Parts: sequence; structure tokens; C-alpha cells
Amino acid sequence: MSFTTLGLSAPILRAIKEEGYIKPTPIQKQAIPIILSKKDVLAGAQTGTGKTAGFTLPLLELLGEHAQSKGKHPVRALILTPTRELASQVYENVRSYSKYTPYKSTVVFGGVGINPQIGNFRRGVDIVVATPGRLLDHIGRRTVNLSKVEFLILDEADRMLDMGFIHDIKKILAILPKKRQNLLFSATFSNDIKKLSDSLLNAPKLIEVAKRNTASELVEQLVHPVDKAKKRALLSNLIKKDNWKQVLVFTRTKHGANKLSEQLSKDGINSAAIHGNKSQGARTKALANFKSGAVRVLVATDIAARGIDIDQLPYVVNFELPNISEDYIHRIGRTGRAGTQGKAISLVCVDELQYLKDIEKLTKRKIPQETIEGFEPDPTIKPEPPKKKSNSRNRPRNRKVNAKPASQNRSTNSRARRR
Repeated sequence: MSFTTLGLSAPILRAIKEEGYIKPTPIQKQAIPIILSKKDVLAGAQTGTGKTAGFTLPLLELLGEHAQSKGKHPVRALILTPTRELASQVYENVRSYSKYTPYKSTVVFGGVGINPQIGNFRRGVDIVVATPGRLLDHIGRRTVNLSKVEFLILDEADRMLDMGFIHDIKKILAILPKKRQNLLFSATFSNDIKKLSDSLLNAPKLIEVAKRNTASELVEQLVHPVDKAKKRALLSNLIKKDNWKQVLVFTRTKHGANKLSEQLSKDGINSAAIHGNKSQGARTKALANFKSGAVRVLVATDIAARGIDIDQLPYVVNFELPNISEDYIHRIGRTGRAGTQGKAISLVCVDELQYLKDIEKLTKRKIPQETIEGFEPDPTIKPEPPKKKSNSRNRPRNRKVNAKPASQNRSTNSRARRR
């Protein structure tokens, strides 16, 4: 099957040909015809499966069915994403796919100046890619009009719920037109996702390109048992011994990411950290250096890593296992993307054995273990009591959407706005 058989017009086919796309991926094969038939969609698709093109290409096609007259373009399509990095990535894809169409697009997220975003809205855009926090800022300031939205896409909806955006999403849904097409994409399906889909979607078509809550079969998974105090030395050893050129490493905390990046640099391994406390400019620079090869290791927290889209990323390392099992699936989904092989390695100490059991229970598979000579764990070390799973990401923000003057709104919920 080729893209020419999916009902896409010549300008869109020209753009994707220039992107080097030859055959549609499984999610694209299934999603594009269904979306073109104007059905709501609930899609289970991991990152790296080509899902952005899966919803953007038919969206562009449908926008053309009711072309707007010349003049200011109203917002007709809204794509919500959980993080700045993912918003930027989706926006770049939208720009690439729409280059031979008349549609204008923009991206809005926190951490950068709001005035250029306001200017784009004033000039008119057809497609908006946004994080919920900054979009609500614009709604509160009355700088965006969403009364003409025909299409709503929630990308990585499971992550948005994990990060506590459910209340923001509900506020946004409340002001959108009732009649619209809704698309919900999620790497994992939980009870919360089911509740959201039941309230949002109208007789949706279900699309799944992988079993629920499973990792890509293209990702080779491996656990190295090791004492906590020896993890950094083992990581440096693996990178140097096997000459890894591009490695994405996950830690649980921002402080841990900074500390590990500094230690790796002292070991002679070019490294950078990316997390929520970094400025948007610093995050963008670190990611660009990682993609170009100037930085060999990128150390990231879960939230900051959303939207990292690197072709043929060979290695993902869990320096610390996540205490939320679904995050493991998101982490290792950074490799093994779009048909390429990848390897996910977890450095597991005795304190994390319960986390490992939870992950294996969720994924319904036993992850192979290999002890590295010289880094054998000390059997006399007893595990510390595991920390309780935090629900802080699910805590409501209670942001009010109102018509107060901008000067009054600026001081409210500044932390949430930085999303």
C-alpha cells in the first residue's frame, strides 16, 4: 500500500514525498481512512509509530473540504499535547505536511514570551498546537477565539492525565463547539483514559497498532542488576566499552539529572541534562546538540523527554526505574521507532525490585537480566522501604478561566503556565 491509495490530495502527497515517506505505517494505514470518513477515533499508538502523520494528513485533507474565504483565518483545528517539546515536534510536522496548502499553523506553550503568540492569533491561523496551560492563558486574556474549531486532537492523552491536565482539558472542552470531530491518541489505556474517551468521543472507531500497555517488539529490553552506589560507574563503563554514540538516560528527579550529567562529563563523556527547571532555550539547545551528536548523552526526566523524536535512537537507559509503571513504556518508546531496532537497558538496584515487578506485571513479560562482571550487586544490602507513589501530577490546578485584564491574570498560577 502507498499513500496514493489513502485518499490524500496532490499537495499533501507532494509534501510527504519530500519528507521521504514511501509506505504508510500501520497506524497511518488504519487511521487516515477512518478520520477521512469523519468518525471520532480512539487510537492506541506508542510514540514512534508515525501517529502524528496519522492524524495530521487527514486533518489537512478535511480542512480543504470547506476552504475559508480570503482574510483572517479562524482556528479550525486544535491539537493539545502535554509538553513543550512534544508541541514543538508536532508543530514542525504540521508545517512540513502543510507546506503546499494554504493553511496557517502556530504553536503555543509556556516558558517563552506570549506576545508573539498573540500576534499570530491576531493575524489568523487554521491549526493551533498547544499545551493546555498556555492555551488557557490565551483564553483568559481573550486573545484566541475557538468558536470555529471543527477538529480536536488530544495527543498522548495518557500523559496529559498523568500530569494533572484533566481539569484544564475540561475547561477547554467547555468552550469548544459541540459539533466537532474528536481524535484521542494514547500510548496506554487506563481507566481514566476510558472515562475521558466516553465523555469526549461520539461512537469512536478503536485503532490499536500494538497490544495495550506493551512496549514495541522492536525494543530489546535488558536489566543489569547493580548496587545504587555503582550505577554511575556502570553506565560510564557501558558507554565507553561498547562505544555508544547516542544515549538517552532517564532519572526520576531534576536534581538527579543534573548530578548524573555532571558526573558523566567528569568521566569524559559529553552530556547535558534536560528537565522542567531548565529554561526553554536551554532545553532546546540541549536537544539540538544531542540530535547533532555534539552531546553524546542526554539525561532527562520523564516530563522533559516527551516530544523527543530522534530517528534511529539506538539506546535508552533507565538509570532509575520509574515508580509509575506506565512511564517505563513511554521511556523505552523513545527507541525502536518507526521500524528501527533499539535497546532499552535498566540499571536496577535492590530498592527498585518492586518497581521492576510492577513493570513486568503491566507489560506481561519477564525482562531478561544480565549481571556485568565487576558490578555484581552486594547480596547483604537490604532494600530501603519503597516510596509511596506520588499523585502530585494528578492534583487539580484549579485555574480559573475568566475575562480579567491580562495584568491581573499574569500573577495567577505562573508555575502551571510554564508548561
